[in-house]
Amino acid sequence: MQVQRQPKLRLSKMMLAVSTAVLISSSLSQSALADTTPTATTTPMQCATEATPRYTKTATGYLMVLRMGDNAFKELTKLAIAEKIPSASISGIGFGNVKFGFWNKDKKDFDARVFNSVEMASITGSVAWKNDQPSIHMHGVAGDSTFQAYGGHILDFEVTTGSMEITVIVHPRRLERGIDPCIGANVLGI
Repeated sequence: MQVQRQPKLRLSKMMLAVSTAVLISSSLSQSALADTTPTATTTPMQCATEATPRYTKTATGYLMVLRMGDNAFKELTKLAIAEKIPSASISGIGFGNVKFGFWNKDKKDFDARVFNSVEMASITGSVAWKNDQPSIHMHGVAGDSTFQAYGGHILDFEVTTGSMEITVIVHPRRLERGIDPCIGANVLGI
């Protein structure tokens, strides 16, 4: 029996060493994450307040979590100004009221329609600058409780029940958006 216990003891010591290394690594990773600012102070069980941070720094940019009553365009604009984001790609999901637009080339304006209490299956877009102000461009697909889907250019989005998560991947070059005289619409300049 001694012979059988000895290998188990070695295995236990090895498992303990691996577990300790994992714990130390996890602790170091959490310490590194804890140093990012601003830091979120709410948990899913707490209600968000006006003072609750809306984003945290990540390795590639930012993760933004919006709550009921937040306007996605307003919060992304505040983030771009506060963090001096030169340009970025964005993607997201969430619940809310969305105003979609479809570009009418004859009117050189959007035909708009509002969909309330939808779940955004996908949001994608970009952050650039126009006239020294952030210019947010988003498209998305939303589904309702009957599983009907709608999509298009997002003109406005307010978070309702649940939340909205937006990943912001920052690019080093400042990009500008301007009116293309041929089509009369805002386009991203490169």
